[in-house]
Amino acid sequence: MIDIDVRSQRGEFKLEASFLSEPGGITALFGPSGAGKTTLIDLIAGLHTPLSGRIVVDDMVLFDSATGVNLPPDKRRIGYVFQEGRLFPHMTVRRNLTYGMRVCRGKIGFDAVVTLLDLALLLNRQPHQLSGGEKQRVAIGRALLTNPRLLLMDEPLASLDAERKGEILPFIERLRDEMRIPIVYVSHIMEEVVRLADTLVLMAHGSTYASGPLEALMARLDLTDLAGRSEAGAVITAEVIEHDAASGLSALAFTGGRLLVPWLDLPLRTQLRVHIRARDVSLALSRPSDISILNIFPGTITEVRESAGTSVEILVDIGVPLRARVTRLAVARLNLKASLHVYALVKAVAIEHGNLGGLIKPNETSDQSPQP
Repeated sequence: MIDIDVRSQRGEFKLEASFLSEPGGITALFGPSGAGKTTLIDLIAGLHTPLSGRIVVDDMVLFDSATGVNLPPDKRRIGYVFQEGRLFPHMTVRRNLTYGMRVCRGKIGFDAVVTLLDLALLLNRQPHQLSGGEKQRVAIGRALLTNPRLLLMDEPLASLDAERKGEILPFIERLRDEMRIPIVYVSHIMEEVVRLADTLVLMAHGSTYASGPLEALMARLDLTDLAGRSEAGAVITAEVIEHDAASGLSALAFTGGRLLVPWLDLPLRTQLRVHIRARDVSLALSRPSDISILNIFPGTITEVRESAGTSVEILVDIGVPLRARVTRLAVARLNLKASLHVYALVKAVAIEHGNLGGLIKPNETSDQSPQP
């Protein structure tokens, strides 16, 4: 469990932050540049001291202004992965990895970390011989070998191109699923958050505005601007149930029915999260026919909320909350309001692979390869 309630000031920047996350998993701090995300994890790491408040990780009090507790960084057992990796340039990968082990020999073994992060072929190289993605894997490994009770990751993919990001994300997922070390992950990219996070903390202007389970917060219309208007939408947990080689589509089952998406190279019964942007959802008063859109879900409007410009945010219950963004003119013409029965339309091609993440291992009884 991570329990944070702190106040801080550095220069003219003030931070007031509080959140509580459940044990294990990844807690994402999401917000624009200048929101205070890095300042907050620096306080957790002990690199700076809050003016007041309390920081508790797994029942260990790291800071408490009321009782005078303020553990130094080396006593907090926190691993920190920076944007750039910050490897020691004069050391090989092996020596970079083992550096922290001299200070803290823990339960996480060297061989296990090398295997987890696929570092065996890199051990004798120097940092200048590594790609950006390889450097970050080494940085993650070095942090793990300090035997941390908590891992802080400050936008670890920010300096990488799309291809390198794609290489690193599966390793972070394995870290979450296999090592079971709680992670606080800083990002301003919603795709990363949807793929990785269990708990979401929305930050802006030095404050934490909302925190809680990812799926619950993404369904809240009042948080549209904080979650990023372009990427705002529903996050749905689904399971792969069918692959159709002829159409190039895969079918997912979720509480609201069956969702068709572009082909997924995943085993049947794999569970994953689907991010459906509000801007990719249309509404109709009757079930349309002779239409190219494949995903049509009956539902009931539960909330209508005015937003900036010409758009209106609408929440529809289709078995799970689904968000739609439509024009004010459409709301007026269709008389869209709470309790109205509607049909939600989602293009299959709108659900790109970047909107699919949070993979969970397939069930032991599942098929291990996609079937046409």
